[in-house]
This record gives sequence, structure tokens and C-alpha cells, in this order.
Amino acid sequence: MKDLDPKLTFDTFVVGPANRLASAAARRAAESPGKSYNPLFVYAASGLGKSHLLMGIANHADRGDASPRVRYETLEEYLGELTQALVEGTRDALRERYRDLDILLLDDVQFLAGQPEAQEMLLGTLDALTTAGGQVVLASDRPPAEIDSLDARLLSRFSGGLIVDIAPPEYETRVAIVRRKAEERGQTLAEGVAEAVARYPIRNVRELGGALNRILAVQDLEAREVDAADVPKFMGDLPVKHTPTATATTAAEFDDFLDQVSGALADAVEVQEAPWRKAYREAAESAEREGFTARRLRLALDSRAEPASWESRVEAFRGDVARLRDIDDELTRLKNPWPEAASSVVKDPDRVEEAEALLASVRERVRPFLEVSPGPSLRELEEQLPPLPLKAAAQLVSLDKPQYNPLYLWDSEGSAARGLMASTARAFRSAFPDGRMAVTSVAAFSEDFIRALSDGVAGAWRERWWTVDLLLVYGVQALSETERAQEEFFHLFEALKRRGARVLLAANVPPSRIDNIDDRLRSRFEGGLVVEVDGSDLGPDAREFTLVDPMPAPEDDPFWQGLSVDFTEADFTPVGDAGASTPAADASRASGGDGDEPPVIPPLDQLDTGDRGGMFLVEQRPAPRVEVTPEDFLPDPLGADMEFTAPTSRAWRPSPEKVVWRWPKPEERLVEDLS
Repeated sequence: MKDLDPKLTFDTFVVGPANRLASAAARRAAESPGKSYNPLFVYAASGLGKSHLLMGIANHADRGDASPRVRYETLEEYLGELTQALVEGTRDALRERYRDLDILLLDDVQFLAGQPEAQEMLLGTLDALTTAGGQVVLASDRPPAEIDSLDARLLSRFSGGLIVDIAPPEYETRVAIVRRKAEERGQTLAEGVAEAVARYPIRNVRELGGALNRILAVQDLEAREVDAADVPKFMGDLPVKHTPTATATTAAEFDDFLDQVSGALADAVEVQEAPWRKAYREAAESAEREGFTARRLRLALDSRAEPASWESRVEAFRGDVARLRDIDDELTRLKNPWPEAASSVVKDPDRVEEAEALLASVRERVRPFLEVSPGPSLRELEEQLPPLPLKAAAQLVSLDKPQYNPLYLWDSEGSAARGLMASTARAFRSAFPDGRMAVTSVAAFSEDFIRALSDGVAGAWRERWWTVDLLLVYGVQALSETERAQEEFFHLFEALKRRGARVLLAANVPPSRIDNIDDRLRSRFEGGLVVEVDGSDLGPDAREFTLVDPMPAPEDDPFWQGLSVDFTEADFTPVGDAGASTPAADASRASGGDGDEPPVIPPLDQLDTGDRGGMFLVEQRPAPRVEVTPEDFLPDPLGADMEFTAPTSRAWRPSPEKVVWRWPKPEERLVEDLS
């Protein structure tokens, strides 16, 4: 059996449109062997990830509660065993050995051509394994129908499962792969380097790695950072893959010999409650009392030999348990939208990587969208814009279902359409304070998708975007410069359409003049309402806006800045003692103030807790909900029959455990004297 590479897992496999189906099928085969696609046949040209997926299945299966019998090997190794069995007359024993497997992973099956004995044996193995509920996964550089002289019965068996191909990665996936490989090497790339490499028509992952190797070698040897302009110098012939040296083979054989000697000695030693055994048992029992599994330690306790570096292994186990506690707490704080997925993962120290991946996905899923900065409302644009685009924008964010959806706004500069889009976003936030709104440019959308691919959270990224109530996208003409972003945007558009969400697009040209755009997208843009915006009278304040974080850090929040004060006893004024004399209050009154400076934190019973878990003054936060008339929002008749509610405050507030109180009289905060 071929040794497994622990680095080749599903987590390190960059998923893109060219390999998504193959990746999903491989995961299903690993998680539910024999229950979905059996056999699973994956084919692709060299260097596109077939072997990575097979290794990923084997490594994933090894993480499970059970210990499945998994065998991964190339057809060359399979043929070697068959030849030896035929010479030694042990073919039946070999056949039984394969039939007892839970998962058989066979690579390079294109070499079945012209091997009738191997085909006959594989046919019997397939039938026996599938009948017993085992999983078979095969990989080849060509589809079954193109393998010369393939037995018709084998072709029938392959066709009865799932045959899936892996195509060369497109631009966005190539960018994500280069970034991921650099991260795995612990290296950083200058801005634009990954994109510059990905623009070359490299057809497989192996060649991408070769190009990256040259760049990283230059950075290492010349002690400098390669920039995007240098990339063309390194895009010549890719280096040849080296084979293992004789020295490495000798070292591996010596390690095997030492393992055999150690095993023979261990059998002769009487098992007793040695220090390592006690440490393993106590660590396992402690974890199990908290509901964690301790399979790793329990299996080691079954051994008669003292594990190497057992102290560090116990500490590593405890570290994994501690990390799972932190992840579980973080998932609870984030209100994990997938509690079922976390139920078993966060209690298994052998699945910390999966828990980390889940946490990354949850963080991505609940990440808030940026908001449009304050600026003119739709009403304030009444004198600057013609009524048609203004009325269309108002209808899009009305309480009733909009008549035109999507709304496509354009002007030759693009700034007027963007300005009207920003005012529409403010109107939506006023009408729907709790609505989910996403504002982005095409360039930012594409870059965000590449980041999600690189971080392995593309699924959560899609779900986050697909659940918005209003999508506003500007710079739509830039879609012509993208590949994968067009397809992602099309699927997003369709998902929002099924949910009845609203879409507003802004560009500097109409849809008919966007070159190199998917016809499906163009037809959907034109299927709504396309309006040219005459912004000749639009002021600069209405054209410009920024996107801001709806939950600013405390140093950016004026409310919390007002409470960031070190109090001394002389400053302290109990709430309710109006007019009390303190140096600070007297100084304030003398200067014409109201005597309230510096700001005084009231007792805890006069503080309220917001829905985000933060604390704030009852009289100051949150802002009260007040009814406003349509005239406050839009001019008649555009606002007729509409009802709007002012938004509540959306400022950031720290959770209670992150609030530090510095108080000069601790006895006044003492609830119970424990002594």
C-alpha cells in the first residue's frame, strides 16, 4: 500500500468551478462509503488533483470513529502484487485481501489497457466490495471509454457509478491555489504576484507550484521580495519533479528495522501502571467527564509499549481539548447557524482541524456587510435628478413588491448612478432597519470571492451573499474583466430572484454595451428596468460615498470614548446628588458647563444590556423608534402610501466581560463579602 501524505487533505484542496463536482463526490464517498456513488471514477489530465482527492479520502476516513480498512495504491503496485501472486500461486489469498477492504482507492487505472488478468481480478474485487457495502474510487487520466481494450463488463460497472472529470483551473482558482501554496510554505507574496502568475495559461496545479517555487527561491536566495513586474522572468520551463534518492530509501528501511526491533522488545515487557500510562488515563478521564472523546489516548493505553515523547503527546491532547473549548465558546458567541455540524466536531480532539474550518466558515457566514456612509437622502436629490430614476429607486425599496427588479442605473461617468444607488441604500436602511443589505463593487466582489476560495470558506461565503434582502452593485461594466466572478454573480442573481430579494446595479454604460459578458447576465439586466441618470445638476456631495463598518471598534465609537475616563475620588459624584461639589464639577460650572464633566458612570442598575450583549446608558442607547411621514423621506407623489421607521442605533458595544471598571470606592460595588 502506498504511504499517505498527511498534507493532502480536503482542507488543502482548493475548490473551484472546474473541480467542485469531483471534490463534493469525493467527500461524500469518504463520509458515507458505499452509500452514494459506487464506484466513483475521477479522470483528469496530469497535475489537476486526482491523487490529492484520493489521498484526501484516505486521510478523512482515518479521522472517523471507526477504523475502516482503507487501501490506496497505484495500478502499477496492483499489477506488481498480482504478478507476484500468480508466480507464487497465492492469487486467491490476494483476492480475499482486497475483498475485505472498506475503501479501495486505485490510481492510474488507465494502465488497465492490455492487462486482461488485472481487469478480471478488478472486476471480481468491484463486485465483491460493492456487494459488501465497500467503497471503490478510481482515478485515471482519461474517461473509461477511452481506455483501450477495456473489458465491457468493467466499463458497465464504471458507468453504473459516477464518472466525473476535473478541468484545468480558471483564473480565480489559480490565484487561490498560488496563495494557498505560499501559505503552506510559510511565505508571503507581494501584492499582485499571485494574480500575475495566474494570468499565464498554466494548465495544472503542478506547474503552478513549479512557478511559485522559482519565485520563492529567488526571495530566499536573494533576500528580497519579488514584485509583480518580476514574474515574467520566472515563467519559463517548469522544473522536473525529482525522484527519491537512494539515501532516502536506505534511511526509510533503517527506520522500519528500528520499528521492528522496538516492537519485539515491547512484547517482552510486562504492562504495569507506568507514569505514562497513568498520565494518559487521567487525561482521558478528565476529558471524558467534560463530554470530550479520548479515543487517541485510549488506543495508546491498549499498547504494551511506552509511546515516544508521551509527555508532549499528553500536553498536545490537553491543548486540543482547550482549543475545542475556545472554539465552542466562539461558535456560541457568533450564534452558530449550523449547530448540528458542531455537535460532534467540538467534542472530538482528533477533529480540531475540522472545528477550526467550521469556525472559519461561521465567521464568514455571520460577517456583517459594510454600510453606506451618511449622505443625501432620496428627498434631498429631488431638485438634482429627474423624476424617473428617483421614482424607480423609491419603488425598489418600498414596502410593497417592486414593479421593476432589477433596477439598472447608468450614466457616462458612473458617479451619478453610484450616488443615486447610495441614497437608495440609505432609504432601504430607514425603511428596513433589520434588513440584510450588501453594497459592493464588481472588483471588490471578485476579490472577496478569491479570498473565500483561498481561505476555504467559499460555501459560507455564498450562503452569506445569497441571503441578502437588497443587493447593490456598482461598477458593473467591470464584469467584462472577470471570469469566475460572472458565473458567481449569475448564481447569486438567480438565488436572490428565487427569494424575492431586490437588486440595484450601477454602471457607466447600458447592459448592451458591456463587452465579454455572459448573455445570461445581460438578458437578466435588461429584463428589469434600465434607466439613464442625468446627473448634470448632481452636486459632489451626492456623488461620493464610502463603505463603513456597521460595528466600529470602541476607539471609533464616540459613546465609548466618552466613558474612557480614569476617575479619582475627587471626581466622583454619585448619581442623584445634583449640584454636589467636587473640584471637577466646580471647575465645569465656573467655565459655563453644566457640572457634569468629566462624565460619570452611573450604578449598574441604571445601565441596560443591549441585544448584542453590551452595556449602555438607558437614556442614550438605543435610539428610540420614531414614526416619520413619507414626506420626510420622499417628495409626493413618490412616497405615497409608504410607511417608514427610523433606524435604531447600530453602533458597536463590547460584551460585559470586555468592560473594565476602574472605581475609587470598591466597597460601593461590593455585592457580598465572601470573608
